[in-house]
Amino acid sequence: MKTFKTLLLTAFTVLCFSTSFAQQADEEEKLSLNSGTINNQFEFVIRRSNSWQDYKTVKKTWLYALKAHTIDSLKAVHKDLNETQAIVDVQAKEIEDLKINLSSTKTELGDTIVEKDSMKLFGIPMTKPNYSLILWSIVGVLSALLLFFIYKFKNSNSTTKQAKQTLAETEEEFEEHRRNALEREQKVRRQLQDMINEQKKA
Repeated sequence: MKTFKTLLLTAFTVLCFSTSFAQQADEEEKLSLNSGTINNQFEFVIRRSNSWQDYKTVKKTWLYALKAHTIDSLKAVHKDLNETQAIVDVQAKEIEDLKINLSSTKTELGDTIVEKDSMKLFGIPMTKPNYSLILWSIVGVLSALLLFFIYKFKNSNSTTKQAKQTLAETEEEFEEHRRNALEREQKVRRQLQDMINEQKKA
């Protein structure tokens, strides 16, 4: 009975280890320097770099490739930001036009209220209530359009702010990584020089 339990426990441990190893291998295969997100590319460089004590030695070609990919990503963010800003500008102009139209319609409505009961609209005679109903319908449609464009403007503005924030975070992350990489490279060079000096003395 004890032997059976021991075998069962051993088989379970081996199965868990195999599953964990397979998942880790799958994750390693998904990482690439030339595809995937910037985060995955950084992870690729970190995992594939050689380790020495507490430091990582990174190939220069990897750093240059990573730099190029990061710059491409920043350019894409800048492009999206410019396109969003252009949309915001167009919508702001449309909102201003709608405000002018709405103001003009309200002025016309105020003028018609003081006129006679019998009025003509597009040459068609009609009662004042019907006339007012049509004009208020136009005002309602314009107001709805105004609210819609205000909503779209605010939404685009929010997208622009988010894109700017993402850009700032990406630039900060890249700068931090560049500083860390330079520091690591300088430390490795100093240590290599120290080792060379020690070899010469020996």
